[in-house]
Amino acid sequence: MKFFLIATFTGIAAGLLGALCGVGGGIVMVPAFVSAFGFEQKKAVATSLAIIVIVALVATLNTSLRKGEGLIDWRVVAVAAVAAALAAWFGTDLMHKLSNQYLTRMFGVVLLVFGIKMLLSK
Repeated sequence: MKFFLIATFTGIAAGLLGALCGVGGGIVMVPAFVSAFGFEQKKAVATSLAIIVIVALVATLNTSLRKGEGLIDWRVVAVAAVAAALAAWFGTDLMHKLSNQYLTRMFGVVLLVFGIKMLLSK
């Protein structure tokens, strides 16, 4: 029951933040999976990525069904998605070579840097 509740609330938080902020939910899921389920960083990241695929598809479908708003720039999607997919392929190879401790620290630094940048921007 505890597992179900934690996974459910983590999913709700990740889905809302992903839809509202475009963060993909990894900001919520990875730390939650590490702390609540005791996952190693690599397992938390891989699990989060699998969930994000479904979340992103649902959010994109709902956004694209709202005709006339034009919120998605499909030209950017086409180019950036190909670049991101290629980088992700090689990034997952690199992830397997790095330690869980290094990945955890890198994740923390990325969150801090972008968080501070966003807080200080207009």
